[in-house]
Amino acid sequence: MAHVKWLRAITLVDTPFEGFQQAVAYRYRHQADEPGQPVTRIAPRALLVPPGFPDFMSRTRVLRPGPVTIEGRAWSGRAPVERVEVSVDGGTTWAAAELHPARHQWAWRRWTYPWTPAPGTYLLSARATDTHGDTQPVGQAWNRGGFANNAIQQVPVACLA
Repeated sequence: MAHVKWLRAITLVDTPFEGFQQAVAYRYRHQADEPGQPVTRIAPRALLVPPGFPDFMSRTRVLRPGPVTIEGRAWSGRAPVERVEVSVDGGTTWAAAELHPARHQWAWRRWTYPWTPAPGTYLLSARATDTHGDTQPVGQAWNRGGFANNAIQQVPVACLA
């Protein structure tokens, strides 16, 4: 899971594997003493590559006016990604991004969105929806382990004059 680059063998078993991670650690819990539900498939998620240059103090991205291609990747472990939408106003409005072909049903999919900002401030976001109709949430439901965080990413951008 965390160090697959060192994978040397795979052993098939005919019953669910009950190792520590599966039986104890990777479980959605609200209280420490409850058994919880196992973490299984990842919910839909889209992330964007922040455009421009970072202002390290404010974490805001800085760019000049003119055409920019916003891009990122989207994936889901429940069903294939069907669409990605982009918002430049913090989620008030959404527009369809171009979803590039998948190399495999469960592979990440590249997406792009052409944008021409005027001087001002923006809050960029992207959200994925899969073929089951599941869409990325604005906020994340809390659990003790912090698992399955697929909340919509928000990237502040300042477009200079």
